[in-house]
Amino acid sequence: MGNYEAIIVAGGGVRAGGELPAYVRRRLDRAIEVQGDAMLITASAGTVHRPPPLDADGFPIFESVAAGRYLIARGVDPRTILPETCSYDTIGNAYFVRTIHVEPRGFRRLLVITSAFHMPRTEAIFRWVFGLDAPPGGYELNFESVSEEDIPPDVLADRIERERASLDRLPATIARIGSMRALNEWLYTEHAAYAVGLSPDRATGGVVDTY
Repeated sequence: MGNYEAIIVAGGGVRAGGELPAYVRRRLDRAIEVQGDAMLITASAGTVHRPPPLDADGFPIFESVAAGRYLIARGVDPRTILPETCSYDTIGNAYFVRTIHVEPRGFRRLLVITSAFHMPRTEAIFRWVFGLDAPPGGYELNFESVSEEDIPPDVLADRIERERASLDRLPATIARIGSMRALNEWLYTEHAAYAVGLSPDRATGGVVDTY
């Protein structure tokens, strides 16, 4: 078990009533297994690929809050759970986790957990975002993937292809953005999940079930 200060669980989707997909629950279960004294940071407000589920009073259910409730139901001390309720994609996961929780708390030794299909792009993004204007000594980033056997093979293949295409486009973006200020500007002027006036390219078909 690593001596982590915080464990980050990447966002993966939330369903009606705050139900989490099995592949997301597996990420959270692994975080419980390795928590030790670490804080658990649950990432994501939701996704651009499907509307947010609403609670009984009509308010949106944030994925990170639903994940936090899942952890509490399994015995995790709520004081060790830090939800991140701003992001709608993996780049946002990394940016908002860092700015909302990691920097204010002074965390340095971090573990990021996500599903195997999501890991190559997740690692590339987190290493990029946490490398921008890093503090002296930088961040110690570790990564662990969990399985996704509950996803139908044809749907998983489509998602893996979307991940590959996104990862292929990432180096061009990284080459343009060399600071946290530049990343903030890019997010709010060019990224369709955050820039006012831009429309996201939403997934369609069965692959939506992986968001």
